Amino acid sequence: MSFRSSFGTVRQYLPVSIVLRVGAGVAVSVLLTGCSGDGLDRTKEDTAARGTATGSATTDASAEVTLSPAQIRNGQVAWQPVTMGTGTVTVAVPGQLAPNEDRTARLGAPASGRVTAVPVRPGDRVQRNDVLVRLQSREAGAVQSDLTKAQAELSSRRAQAAYANAARGRAERLLALKAIPRQDYERAVTDDQLALSAVAQAEAELTRARTTAEQLGATTSASGEMTLRAPFAGVVLARNAVPGAVVDVGAPLVVVTDPTTLWLTVNAPEAIGGAFRTRATVQFSVPAYPGETFAARIDGVGAGLDPGTRTLAVRGVVDNRTGRLKAEMLATVMAAGGPPVVAALVPDDAVQMVKGKTVVFLAKPAPNGSATFTRREVDVGSRTDGRTAIVRGLVAGDVVVIHGAFAVKAELEKGSMPKMEM
Repeated sequence: MSFRSSFGTVRQYLPVSIVLRVGAGVAVSVLLTGCSGDGLDRTKEDTAARGTATGSATTDASAEVTLSPAQIRNGQVAWQPVTMGTGTVTVAVPGQLAPNEDRTARLGAPASGRVTAVPVRPGDRVQRNDVLVRLQSREAGAVQSDLTKAQAELSSRRAQAAYANAARGRAERLLALKAIPRQDYERAVTDDQLALSAVAQAEAELTRARTTAEQLGATTSASGEMTLRAPFAGVVLARNAVPGAVVDVGAPLVVVTDPTTLWLTVNAPEAIGGAFRTRATVQFSVPAYPGETFAARIDGVGAGLDPGTRTLAVRGVVDNRTGRLKAEMLATVMAAGGPPVVAALVPDDAVQMVKGKTVVFLAKPAPNGSATFTRREVDVGSRTDGRTAIVRGLVAGDVVVIHGAFAVKAELEKGSMPKMEM
C-alpha cells in the first residue's frame, strides 16, 4: 500500500491497521493486507471462494459419515460389491387396513328398549359368551311371554290328545262287545282326530314363538331383560351403547372383532390392475413402523373397475397374530408395475429410510480399518427371498453396506443434528 507524506511517497508492504471512528466511544479496527487495491480485491475473491468451498463441504458432509474401526465392529457393519440381476419396477399404491369382516360381529339392538348395562369398553379382550350389553325391552318380554304360553298350550293339547286317544280305544272295545251304540264310537273317533289337530296347531304356534324369540338374537327372560353375549373371542372394536339410553330395533351397540387377521384394502389404478392376482403376496408398509415391511395374501380382486375413479378394488388378508397392526391404519402397498429390468440386488436390510427417502449406504474403506459411508437415494423394485431390487441409483461395482445399515444411519443422523450454541 502506498501513501504520500511530507517525506515523499512511501510504499508499505506490512499489514496496516486502520481504526474507524463510528460514533462516540465506538471504534472498529480493520486489518488490511497486501500492497495494492487489486491485491485487496483478490483477497476478497479468495475469501469468497473459500466460503463457497466450505459450504459445499458442509452439504457433502451431511450425506456421509466416517466410522472408526471400533464403531464398525460394534455396529456389525459389513459391505460388499452389489450383484446385478433382474427385477420389476414397483409402484407405491395407497391402501388401508380394516377389520376382517369374516371375523367381525356388529351387534345391534334385537328389539327396542333401554340399555341397562355395558360391562365392556373399546379395546377390551373378551371370550366367547362374555356379556357385552344388557337391555330391558317390553317387546322382548312380550315375545318371551308368547313363547311360554305356546309351550304351555302344546302341553295341554298333548294331554287332551292322549285322553281322546284312550277314549277311542275304550269305545272300540265296547263296540266290539256291543255295549255302546256305534254313534258313541264315532264320536270318540272324531274327538281323537280333533285332539290331534289341536296338537298340530299348538306345535306350529310354539315354532312361531320360538322363531320370533330366536330372531332377537339374545338371551331373554320373562321380565324382558335381554343379554347380548360375545359370539367368539376377540377385541371390542367399538361401543355405541350407553347405559340408560333408549334404542330402537337394529341400533348399533357393540362391534367385536378377531384381531389375529386383518384386511388390506387397495384401490389399484387401472394401469397396474394386472399386478394383483388372487393368492399372490404383496408387500406393504405403515407409518407406525418406518423401514419395516409386512405381507398380505390377496384373496379378492374386483370383477370390474369403479366407473367413477377408474380403480380396481383389491382385498388381501394380513396375518396379525403379533397384534402390532391395527385396523384403520394407512398403508403403502408396493405393486409390480412393469416388465423385468436389470437391477442391483441387495439384502432387504441394506435399504433404509432417511427423511422420507429410500437410501442405501456406499462404503469406502480406509487402510487404517475405518470407512467412510455415503448416502445414496435409490428407487426400489420387487422384493424376493429377502433381497430387494434397486432399479435406479446403483451400478455394478458399487460397494454397499449389507449389514449394519441401521447403525450407519444412526451415526449419520447424529452427525447432522445442529450443534447448540452456548
